[in-house]
Amino acid sequence: MSNLRIGGLASGMDIDQIVSDLMKVERTKVDKLEQDKQLLEWKQELYQEINLDFANFILDTKKEFGLTTTTSTGTLVNKSVSSLDWVKSATSSNESIATVSAISSAVRGTYSITVDRLAENFSAASSSNISNGDTSNIASQFGLAAGDKIEFTITTNTGQKTFTYTNLDTVSLSDIVSDINSANLGVTAVYDSTIDRFFLQTDNTGSSNWVEITDTSTDSGGGNLNFITGAGSLLKLTYDNGGTPTNLTDGIRYSGVDAQIDFGEAKDIVMNSNQFTINGINFNLKSTGSFTVQVDTDVDAVYNKIKTFVEKYNEIVEKVNTKLTEKRYRDYLPLTKEQKEELSEKEIELWEEKAKSGLLRNDSILSRTMYNIRSGLYEQVSGVTGSYDQLTEIGITTESYIAGSTGGKLVIDETKLKAAIQNDVDSVLELLFKEPSKELMTKSESDMTAAEIQQKRSESGLINRLYDNMIAGMKEIINKSGPGDYSETFRNVKSNMLIDFITQYSGISMLEKDISDIDERIDDMYDYLDSIEDRYWRQFTAMEKAISQMNQQSMWLMSQFGGGM
Repeated sequence: MSNLRIGGLASGMDIDQIVSDLMKVERTKVDKLEQDKQLLEWKQELYQEINLDFANFILDTKKEFGLTTTTSTGTLVNKSVSSLDWVKSATSSNESIATVSAISSAVRGTYSITVDRLAENFSAASSSNISNGDTSNIASQFGLAAGDKIEFTITTNTGQKTFTYTNLDTVSLSDIVSDINSANLGVTAVYDSTIDRFFLQTDNTGSSNWVEITDTSTDSGGGNLNFITGAGSLLKLTYDNGGTPTNLTDGIRYSGVDAQIDFGEAKDIVMNSNQFTINGINFNLKSTGSFTVQVDTDVDAVYNKIKTFVEKYNEIVEKVNTKLTEKRYRDYLPLTKEQKEELSEKEIELWEEKAKSGLLRNDSILSRTMYNIRSGLYEQVSGVTGSYDQLTEIGITTESYIAGSTGGKLVIDETKLKAAIQNDVDSVLELLFKEPSKELMTKSESDMTAAEIQQKRSESGLINRLYDNMIAGMKEIINKSGPGDYSETFRNVKSNMLIDFITQYSGISMLEKDISDIDERIDDMYDYLDSIEDRYWRQFTAMEKAISQMNQQSMWLMSQFGGGM
């Protein structure tokens, strides 16, 4: 009976409304906590969005530079600066003999090339039609008898497998072709039924790719049944032996042919493919003959790569600077549920835009990250062997200060940068992409001393240094706000990006802990509100009971007076 609530029957008062109004005042305490929680959640989202911008900047610019490649399984693999294919241009004087390109390690100059021989794979083919009847199965196709067995072993530089077939009226030549091709032996078999010919060849060119066949097929009487080798083989396989068609012989190793070229005074260079790289020049041979290759710096390509990087960097600077200088509207608190019900979607959107504004104003993590990035760009690169060790030397400076901006955008002097590229492109690349000593590269930062970390920073090229400073800031942001839905993206940036977050913070960010604390306070506050509401109802119920008793007494007295008269 203690929970019985009497709603104004005796007093005539609207107790429900009175208690509701009293509780509205009490619930403002919960509203304040809910608003504090919403501000933290918005701040967490803003951190994570900026971190995603950092991650995409690193991934996109590395891809644009050609510093990463994606494997067939989707894994990102780093590539060296020496393999970049946009730094040097290479031109062939005769593209019917060979097409060429160059990577950054190619040396400028003119080179004389003679192609004496192209690389070839080994191939054999049926010299004439092979079928004697219906091709739906081996028995009818070759007129074989019950009890005949086809068996042969293919050995190659990659492996060996024996193929055995009986009940030949249930096996087709296409089945045998499929079995050979699925064995991963580095050979490919083809049966073209339209011309009734069988083909067998090594997948790759060059003398290192070979095939050897042993045919142990027998007829029903136990005699030899040459299926794939021998002058009377059923498949009639022959190969070009110096212009003479020759049958495949049992147990003989057949190899592809190597390409042979002269590269200037380097004579008789042998390659197992028609696609290869010498001195940073990529060759794709097409025919024999002589031609020249001209290698030079592709000034426009290098300039455009750097220009694109600077533009993307300036976009990041603009985004972060906007958040750091954004005005805070403290009168625009997150809307309560009741307030949202009174507004349109557009009004809610405009209100929340103001409420979110300035949440990262003068944020210490972002400010520190951008300071480290900017200062890193203008510090010297230690240990360079080329002409340049500072960014200003190649014509890249910082924009003039603008009131209301934290600055930091880069400005390119096109004439000066192109001149630096033309004069010494290798030094420009070293300035931007130099790597520190191998010892520092392989050492985890958690195992480094402060001096070693500083040494690594000073020895790193400016773009690599920028990436490192940005990643350091990303780790701080993750510790503060968590990775959100972007864990995989962050791991693509750096595989161990989340290690410290997991080991030191148990995967729970600072903001998540703060939000969890507020959730606990909200739960406690709801328990408190329930107790307050029960108290109000007990008080009003007691009042109602008292009024009811008083009314009953009054009615009794009135009845007594009325009865006396």
